[in-house]
Amino acid sequence: MSIIALHSAEASLVLEHGRDALLWRHLGLRVATDGLPALATTRGAATFSLDDDVPFATAPGLGWFGPLAVSARGRVLRWVVEDVAQTADAVRVTLADADTGLRLEQAFRVVSGGFEIAASLGNDGPVPQPIDHIASALLPLPAGLDRILSWRGRHAAEFVECVEAMPEQQWRREGRRGLPGHGGPPGLYLLGEGAGWDQGLALAAQLAWSGDAAIAVERDDEGRHLLSAGITDAITLQPGERFDAPPLLLAISGRGRNGAMAQMHAMVRARLPALGPRPVHLNSWEACYFRHDTARILELARAAADVGAERFILDDGWFKGRNDDTSGLGDWTPDPIKYPDGLTPLAEAVTAMGLQFGLWVEPEMVNPDSDLYRTRPDWALHIPGSPQPTARNQLVLNLSLLPVEDYLFDALDQLLREVPISYLKWDHNRDLAPAGGVGQVQGLYRLLARLRAAHPDVEIESCAGGGGRCDAGIAAFTQRFWTSDNLDPESRVAIQRGFQAFFPPEVMGAHAGASPAHATGRRHTLGFRAGVAMAGHFGVEMDPAKLPDAEREELARWIAFHKQWRHLLHGQTLVMGEGSDGLVWQASGNGREWLLLVTRTSPPQDRRPQPLALPFLAGVGAITATLLARAGTTPHKGFGEPAFLSDLSDGVTFPADWLAHAGLPLPPLLAQSVAIFHLKA
Repeated sequence: MSIIALHSAEASLVLEHGRDALLWRHLGLRVATDGLPALATTRGAATFSLDDDVPFATAPGLGWFGPLAVSARGRVLRWVVEDVAQTADAVRVTLADADTGLRLEQAFRVVSGGFEIAASLGNDGPVPQPIDHIASALLPLPAGLDRILSWRGRHAAEFVECVEAMPEQQWRREGRRGLPGHGGPPGLYLLGEGAGWDQGLALAAQLAWSGDAAIAVERDDEGRHLLSAGITDAITLQPGERFDAPPLLLAISGRGRNGAMAQMHAMVRARLPALGPRPVHLNSWEACYFRHDTARILELARAAADVGAERFILDDGWFKGRNDDTSGLGDWTPDPIKYPDGLTPLAEAVTAMGLQFGLWVEPEMVNPDSDLYRTRPDWALHIPGSPQPTARNQLVLNLSLLPVEDYLFDALDQLLREVPISYLKWDHNRDLAPAGGVGQVQGLYRLLARLRAAHPDVEIESCAGGGGRCDAGIAAFTQRFWTSDNLDPESRVAIQRGFQAFFPPEVMGAHAGASPAHATGRRHTLGFRAGVAMAGHFGVEMDPAKLPDAEREELARWIAFHKQWRHLLHGQTLVMGEGSDGLVWQASGNGREWLLLVTRTSPPQDRRPQPLALPFLAGVGAITATLLARAGTTPHKGFGEPAFLSDLSDGVTFPADWLAHAGLPLPPLLAQSVAIFHLKA
């Protein structure tokens, strides 16, 4: 018997190398393992059980009645450990089943303060092996967990937080749409009894996959809870073939949701391509939809430059025959009527204004009314002899076909070589019916990898009808996510907080849109729209030229404000919390300096705002707090603002522990407002 342990700063993963299996001993907060007795000596006999004990292993076999690491059409796989390799930060185990020739490699790594767990299955036998399921991770959960946090959603209503008790049988979240969907990635948070934002046991998990997947928590009859995660598509492994299952990112912290979130952000950041400065965007979509031409777009770009935007994105409607959503997808050449000289003169004129030029594309889709479909209808995903249902008047190209991948690469590569494009907004505006399975996702990843290799300086945004494809798998190829098509700031507060449970602020597309909001029809002040968008990668989704002069000047001030403070908003540690009377807050900073956003969406119920406790400041020393701005609805004189506010606007020094426990005095905040503070040690 030998003990194998990996330790992060806060957690431990402990295995026991038994006779022919790796047995689970611990996954949870950090423990010492010196002198640990063998598992067999700690487990007594149980009634109505097999005479030979079958403990929980990384790849369970005969006699195990819980979830499996691999399911192969009902065959009982008899895994035997062939090799275990360990370094200080990683363990790799190789297991084999002699009957089938299947060989399973499981890898456990410490990455950026958390754990990355993955599996790879190969067929070393002489015949094809149908595989129903392969788990990326099959894990024990520590005792004391009592809640599951998960997120559901739909178009324009992403990341709706759900809180449920740990199951007595099984809890399962499964995607069947061919992409993760508007509830966010295949992931969850698990909280211990009494755990909150800043204290208690918290686990966060996210499968790095952009297709159909399931993550499940179930209780076995021994009383423990297990977590399993993996793709849901069946595969067939040909002789000599290997399938690499997507990794599971796992964060474990004793510092509550914020501790787990910090680890998750660090793991996602480690997967991202290199990020340059996060330029302020202006996107053309809600400013003009399909109705544009060279003159209109140059007018919009000038308005963008005048208010301080740094990147201009030409959205849908620029390519051949594209005057609405019924035609053109698949024909990636500029529309000869709207852009008779092509996009190059337009892009050069935009860049001459000091703006980067970006372009919207939806490469995975095709309209039946397109030259591509008329030429190659067989390239669309379909079931022979069955109807081909459209959504948004479009079909999905089969990316598992190499000619499709080559066609799309050539079309996009030509655009990127001919036109000074620095950014692609990569959209995906429908669910897959039928789904393309593993091959569809692998084809997408190959296409993105080829484009990144050919054009490493071009940034790519992942968009799927808003936030329908936000996951750590596609994050390896993209630098931004479009969080939602809903720009209503009241809606966006919760959407953005849910997004940030898994992803850092610098990749969260957050735009100040028009009023009334196009998605909801509600009206909001420009300040509130900008204040809510301040939390992420800031942008604008309207025509500044159509604003009254005072509002256009205000928008320019908010853009300048974001540029001044984005060094604290992006690439730093994020903490979130809730105040009294419906307030929510988040702070981002580097340990010595933070930007704090305090947001109210609904009217206050209390007569006076209570001080806001900021636990993350405990033990820092002294903190100078400065009220930088109030965005949104301004209180009238009847609210009797305290004289202290004038001092706070100049900066007031507090003991950090006072702010952590007694709280920061707040100004009156009405519904639809944001207070922004600078905190400096």
